[in-house]
Amino acid sequence: MTQRNLIEAVNDALTVAMSEDERVMIMGEDVGRNGGVFRATNGLIERFGDERVVDTPLAEAGIVGSAIGLAVYGLRPVAEIQFLGFSMQAFAQLLLQAARIRMRSLGRFSCPLVLRAPFGGGVHSLELHSDALEAHFVHTPGLKVVAPANPYDAKGLLLAAIEDPDPVVYLEPLRVYRAGRSEIPDGYYTVPLGKAAIVREGTDVTVIAWSAMVAVALEAAEMLADEGISLEVIDLRTLVPLDTATIVNSVQKTAHAIVIHEAPRTAGVGAEIVAQINERALYSLEAPVARVTGYDIIPPAGMEDSYLPNATRVMQAVHAVLDEQAP
Repeated sequence: MTQRNLIEAVNDALTVAMSEDERVMIMGEDVGRNGGVFRATNGLIERFGDERVVDTPLAEAGIVGSAIGLAVYGLRPVAEIQFLGFSMQAFAQLLLQAARIRMRSLGRFSCPLVLRAPFGGGVHSLELHSDALEAHFVHTPGLKVVAPANPYDAKGLLLAAIEDPDPVVYLEPLRVYRAGRSEIPDGYYTVPLGKAAIVREGTDVTVIAWSAMVAVALEAAEMLADEGISLEVIDLRTLVPLDTATIVNSVQKTAHAIVIHEAPRTAGVGAEIVAQINERALYSLEAPVARVTGYDIIPPAGMEDSYLPNATRVMQAVHAVLDEQAP
């Protein structure tokens, strides 16, 4: 076991995957000689060479398009986009090509591609650097979507994503990269895609979150515990496949639910989760399901603290649902 932060866990996962499987390769802007903009790929070009750690031009469509071709013909490329907001330049390749290859070829081909990208606010970046775009990918059939919240899951989920035969969008919480360390196993292990984790058990309200919002949920849970209110916090870990069973079982126990995400509210992933709860656990609810989200605006550079969900907003939503009111 070794103490690592999240970015070190990602680096370790890539190192292990490339050591175990010569088909695994890395490509993206500055991933080689510079070790990645956040140093996620630091040291890999020295260990594995420039044929497996490839510095690409500044062209997101080219990065993803090339990775698709390599994946279809048998390699396991891990493509890095420096910030998720830049992935919009490659939507045609990812959404119209990678996600459809298995269907389009009637199962003759698959696309074992992993697209890594940091996302989300909290570090006061410029425009396009803080966007949370997970709903775009969740809405696209053929893609799996992963969003770890801690170093252990970051490594295990990335290794599982690389192992998967279909394209996986792997979202890394930018503000959690170096937020803390925890012990993670050395060597190869996986965390299964499609399985949520109950990171805090409780009895009064189910709080569903992913990525950086898990820490917000846990902070609110600690503060509300002083008031005698018990939150059960679910870390989804993967958005596709969605672990609906864990969500429903928890809501049936607590009778109240809140979903947290930093993406805009309208048509966010939270809306789908609310729909799933209503379809499967409506008669267990004692109040409407609440959402604590970003606002329906472009994330404002320099004003992220006013935009992002925080523990205070979560606490207000908890009080509202316990009072059987819509927040």
